[in-house]
Amino acid sequence: MPRECSIANALAVVGERWSLLALREIFLGVRRFDQIARNTGASRDILTTRLRKLEETGLLERRLYETHPPRHEYVLTESGQALNAVLLTLMSWGDRYVTEGEPPAIWEHSCGAVLEPVTVCAACQEPVTIQDLTPLRLAVPQ
Repeated sequence: MPRECSIANALAVVGERWSLLALREIFLGVRRFDQIARNTGASRDILTTRLRKLEETGLLERRLYETHPPRHEYVLTESGQALNAVLLTLMSWGDRYVTEGEPPAIWEHSCGAVLEPVTVCAACQEPVTIQDLTPLRLAVPQ
């Protein structure tokens, strides 16, 4: 039996390409199905399935913006908004280790600097490295 793990639990919800790309678009302010499909390249049936799952798991809400005909847009919930740091960190990793040449997107932080996301300890505000970590509880595979 595999190790119980929050990473595996999270991947069961968002660990699929089209789910993450749909979330990227919604973070960028794209909220309508046709625009999300165009910007991700996902087929309509796959995107429908992924958006439905993100809605069922509480990351998105579908809101009516037009009544005749009924049309909906997708809005991030608090849970969905909390994934922003994950997507920014994944983007940063991709920029550094996967993308050749200049990064396709660059973000400016409100302080005026180009954003370079880092994970820091909430207690001491120091950047986190693998060498700094000691497991206090770790599930053992059965």
